[in-house]
Amino acid sequence: MVMYRKYLWVIVVLIAGVSACNKEITAEYESFRGFVQPSNFPQPFYRFGNNAVTKERFELGRKLFYDPLLSSNNTISCGSCHIQTSAFTHHGHAVSHGIFDRMGTRNSPPIMNLAWSTSLMWDGGIVDLDLQPIAPITNHVEMDDSMPNVLNKLRNSSAYPALFQKAYGSPEITSTGFLKALSQFMLMCVSSNSKYDSVMRNQALFTAEEQEGYQLFKQKCNTCHTEPLFTDHSFRNNGLPPSMVDDPGRYLVTQKPEDRYKFKVPSLRNLSFTAPYMHDGRLFTLDAVFDHYTTQVQHTPNLDPLFLVNAQPGLAISAAERQKLIAFLKTLNDRSFLLDKLLSEQ
Repeated sequence: MVMYRKYLWVIVVLIAGVSACNKEITAEYESFRGFVQPSNFPQPFYRFGNNAVTKERFELGRKLFYDPLLSSNNTISCGSCHIQTSAFTHHGHAVSHGIFDRMGTRNSPPIMNLAWSTSLMWDGGIVDLDLQPIAPITNHVEMDDSMPNVLNKLRNSSAYPALFQKAYGSPEITSTGFLKALSQFMLMCVSSNSKYDSVMRNQALFTAEEQEGYQLFKQKCNTCHTEPLFTDHSFRNNGLPPSMVDDPGRYLVTQKPEDRYKFKVPSLRNLSFTAPYMHDGRLFTLDAVFDHYTTQVQHTPNLDPLFLVNAQPGLAISAAERQKLIAFLKTLNDRSFLLDKLLSEQ
C-alpha cells in the first residue's frame, strides 16, 4: 500500500509538471500579440494585408535571421551584422564585415521601425521590405550566396520543412515564404518604449535639461529627424566630404546629378547604442557629430539648404545647447527593445 501511494504521488507530480509546462507554453502563445502599432506612432507604410504577422511565421523568420545557412560558407547570419543589443547595428564597426571578413563600404543601418520605412538602405535602392534580404544574401562582400542555393540548403535541413509546415501549412520551402517570414521578424522589431515615448503618452516627464533640449531639437533638428520616428525618410547631402571610396549615395539609384552624395536621413532612436554614425561610420561619438554640423560642413554643390546659415555652411549650436540636445537625444534610448527576448536568438 505504501509503495502504491509512492507511485501515485510520482504520477501526480509528473502530471502537475506537464500541466505547468503546458500552461507556460499556452501563456507564451497567448502573450504573442503580433504587430501592435504604438499609440503615438502614425499608420505603418508596410501593407500587412499581404503578410499578416502570425506567431509561427514570426518564429520562422527569427530562426532564419540568426541562421548562418544564409551565407555561402555558413558562417554569417543577418544577426552577425545586426546585433540586438546595438539596436540591430554592427556596433563599433565603421562598415559591415561580411563573409571571409570582407569589408563593405557602408555602415550597417539599424533594424527598427521598418514598418514605417518608405525605402530601405542608405541610398533607398530597395522599396519593398519583402525583397530586402536578397541584397545582403547575394552581395559579394556580405553573404555571397544565391537565393536558389539558400533555399536548397533549407530544404535539406532537418528543421525547416517542419517549420514551414507550421507557418504556411505546407513543408514546401519557397522564396516567397522565406522572404515574408524574414519580413515578419523585422516588422516586429519595433522600438517605441523610450523615455521620450513615455512622455508623449503622458506617463513620464522630462527633466528641465531634457525639456530645454527637446525645444532646441524642434527648432534645429526636427525638419529632417521628424517625430516620432525621428526621420523624414528623405535623402540629403549633409556636407560630409566624400570618402576614399567616393560613394555617390542616392545617385547610384536615380542617376540624377542632384542626388550625388545624398543619403537617407537615419532615425535618431537608440543613438547611444548605434555608433559609429553616418553612412560610412566615420564619426564615433555624438560630440563628433555635433562638431561636424557646427564647424565641418563642406559647401558641396548640392549641399542641402538646411545646412546653410546666412550663406555659410554649418548649424549655429552653442556648447550649452549641445549638452541640452544630447540630454534630450538620450531620452530616445529604448533598453527594453535591446533586451526583448522575443527578438533574441532562441
